[in-house]
Amino acid sequence: MQTAPTPEEIEEIMAPHLDREGPLLPILHAVQANLGCVPESAVPVIAKRLNLTAAEVHGVVSFYHDFRKAPAGRHVVKICRAEACQSVGATALTERALERLGIGWGGTTPDGGVTVEPVYCLGLCACGPAAMVDGRVVGRLDEAKLDAILEEARA
Repeated sequence: MQTAPTPEEIEEIMAPHLDREGPLLPILHAVQANLGCVPESAVPVIAKRLNLTAAEVHGVVSFYHDFRKAPAGRHVVKICRAEACQSVGATALTERALERLGIGWGGTTPDGGVTVEPVYCLGLCACGPAAMVDGRVVGRLDEAKLDAILEEARA
């Protein structure tokens, strides 16, 4: 189990971004890049240093889907939940994949191999259902293609 970062560790991560105009988003990205997530314990440290309320920082973290409260698995599979992909079968495809992995949206497999997250449009509307696997977009998903992606990610 991962221990919570110390306030000093958070301060060290924030330091290169403090002189920037509008440093909150760069700081949050840096925290996640270094720790794999933006832990709850970091929110009051960031808020105090930027003279913001914890609610303001939490609001930004919770607004943007890419910020995580827990580290992701070794591989991240983002599946499009937009209407265009839903209309060509993404919902059933996703339900099957989540059931097969034994996790829910935003969950990570027990072995830490795969995290499945929702995304709302990858810009591949004509090629749906679509997904993003470790930053690589994949269109025209079907059961066989998604199964292969998940098998490769779990290996």
